[in-house]
Amino acid sequence: MPFYEHVFIARQDLSQAQVDALAETVTNVITEYKGEVHKTETWGLKQLAYKIQKNRKGHYVMLSAEVSGDAIAEIERQAAISEDIIRWMTIKVDELEKGPSVMMRKQERRGGRGGRDRDGEE
Repeated sequence: MPFYEHVFIARQDLSQAQVDALAETVTNVITEYKGEVHKTETWGLKQLAYKIQKNRKGHYVMLSAEVSGDAIAEIERQAAISEDIIRWMTIKVDELEKGPSVMMRKQERRGGRGGRDRDGEE
């Protein structure tokens, strides 16, 4: 199966538990389609470059997975109808990055502010 990285931005007024539930929904779709999630990262509430649907900030979440294109189509279909997700992007990659993403490494250099991994650890 091919590798994908899926990033979505959730509305700023959602709690962290609601954002985690959105990430869990994506994970469930991937496992339903016999895929495997290799990494889930929550990058935290970040300022947007421009206002999107009245939001000036958004919760960023990234999932790295090995999954079929049918699962990606379903994930994007659900994101399109969700009122909680304001933007999303999925890219196909040749291989998944080992260790934390660039965003998480950037936060580590700043002293660990902002993002958490799926287990709630910084």
